[in-house]
Amino acid sequence: MYDVIVVGGGHAGCEACHIAAKMGKKTLLVTGNIENIADMPCNPSIGGTAKGIIVREVDALGGLMGVVADKSHIQIKMLNPSKGPAVRSLRAQADKITYPKNMQKELFNTNGLEIKEAMIEDLIVNNNKVTGVITKDGEKIDGKTVILTTGTYLKGNILIGAENTPSGPHGEERSNYLSDKLKEYGLKIIRLKTGTPQRIDAKSIDFDVLQKEVGDNCYWTFSNDNLPSYKLDEQQPCYLIYTNEKTHDIIRKNLEKSAMYGGYATGVGPRYCPSIEDKIVRFSDKERHQLFLEPESLFYDDWYLQGFSTSMPRDVQELMVHSLKGLEHAVINKYAYAIEYDAIDPLQIKPSLENKILENLFTAGQINGTSGYEEAAGQGIIAGINACLKIDDKEPLILKRSDAYIGVLIDDLVTKGTIEPYRMLTSRAEFRLLLRHDNADLRLRDYAYKLGTISKDQYNRLCEKRQNIQDLIQYLKNQHLKLTDAIKKVFIDHQIDIPSASMSFYDLLKRPEITMAFIELILPIEESDEIKEQVQIEIKYEGYIKKTYKEVEKLLKLEEKEIPDDIDYTNVKNLATEARQKLAAVRPKTIAQAMRISGVNPVDISVLSVYLKKEYNSSL
Repeated sequence: MYDVIVVGGGHAGCEACHIAAKMGKKTLLVTGNIENIADMPCNPSIGGTAKGIIVREVDALGGLMGVVADKSHIQIKMLNPSKGPAVRSLRAQADKITYPKNMQKELFNTNGLEIKEAMIEDLIVNNNKVTGVITKDGEKIDGKTVILTTGTYLKGNILIGAENTPSGPHGEERSNYLSDKLKEYGLKIIRLKTGTPQRIDAKSIDFDVLQKEVGDNCYWTFSNDNLPSYKLDEQQPCYLIYTNEKTHDIIRKNLEKSAMYGGYATGVGPRYCPSIEDKIVRFSDKERHQLFLEPESLFYDDWYLQGFSTSMPRDVQELMVHSLKGLEHAVINKYAYAIEYDAIDPLQIKPSLENKILENLFTAGQINGTSGYEEAAGQGIIAGINACLKIDDKEPLILKRSDAYIGVLIDDLVTKGTIEPYRMLTSRAEFRLLLRHDNADLRLRDYAYKLGTISKDQYNRLCEKRQNIQDLIQYLKNQHLKLTDAIKKVFIDHQIDIPSASMSFYDLLKRPEITMAFIELILPIEESDEIKEQVQIEIKYEGYIKKTYKEVEKLLKLEEKEIPDDIDYTNVKNLATEARQKLAAVRPKTIAQAMRISGVNPVDISVLSVYLKKEYNSSL
């Protein structure tokens, strides 16, 4: 008997099984092919806008993605460096060979974790409680909880033009029956689609005519516990490339040959990461679309044509690729394809990621309707943590929208649902000024320490960091600028207006043109760059941060106003029909969650509040 059985060795499964074993549970990871654990079938990167912050959050909670990415990348850079701190995110070009190997090494060395190669096609269910899994060969494996992280393997179909090949990524065996079984147990199944572009032979690319994009000339890490292990001058370049009118003309003339527009696909694709033919149709006013050529690995010569995913036939793909500057003679080593697969309706999931219909069943990753390695990892670690807490009869970890992007992601899924692959964007987070790259550990490591997923040493470093931040803030408040001739010259040399009167360095730093680096020309500061960055953000954005916290306080008050589990919405008079249907489907836990449901308006919330006050003596 296992405590936790994790099905699927993708990025969600890796985090789920690792954190469960780390929390002392006897854990089994079941995957169709052990060699494909942590495989990267799509883009060879970790992080990106908003996604990079999720990786930092996974690390803060005690997860693996950031640790492994730091050991496995061949280029790393901070996105949006000139913009505000709320939208900065790390993105690393990962090595497709090294990353899975490093992740597998971590898992193989995790105490309490067993790994088994098998295909799961059914669950053991008794009285709507899941008590294990059943393999394709009929073997029954007992478990107190089960976490499904099946990725795109549930009835996966590879689509290239009119070709339809039942398969998982890379032509591997798919799961043929598990989604049908889930449907029999009462789960609603939806059909989704994603895709991947061509892999181009490096020797056939004319790099000289392309715009080079290099990594940052400073060190970065995803993990709070890692020191940089790479050399700045050994980072691999990527290259910027654009589509052109010839490319667009080829696509328009062959549109009906694509799986999507030819009617061969049944799954719904991602709106925010569309195929190139979808871009041409939806954004017909655009003269060109940005693409990137990215190296997949140091161990082979395939380059990934980011932004050019398609389900066109192979002959059309040849014409499309050859229309691009620098790729006139390109050799396509692997053609682009779309893949459609089964997923479950996320409205049937609790905020803990436990299923509402089948007790002890948790789900994470693409089976929940998301896209992206990072979104999967974020769900995986929460599912693993909450499976362990369920076994111990403890309250689940529910990250709030003000806690983490992971909290925003899960709340969006279970409250709003999705009909297309969900991708995390900074615009989805209303409190993004609080959910920054630089403070993920400050936000989440208290949770992790209480859960036992980080060590005492890691927690002590967090406490020391907090103290150093406060000490530096106080130091800047206590030290005052003295307007001597030498100091005035520093202002003049940097073309910065001299203050009209003496002030604290704390107040000086609030001025838009003043940076911590400038202050150090006048005042010695013996602190790490990390601490100085944190203090600069806290001081410069103090007013905005305080305003955001007031908004959070309002939300938290609404989050405290719970809605009873046994409420019958048919008894709530004067509710709009749509609101009654949506509330009954989602069954929100709090008034705050009810307010976020699409189709529930303020009048409905007022009606519901009056009803709860009358029928349940609620203090709403």
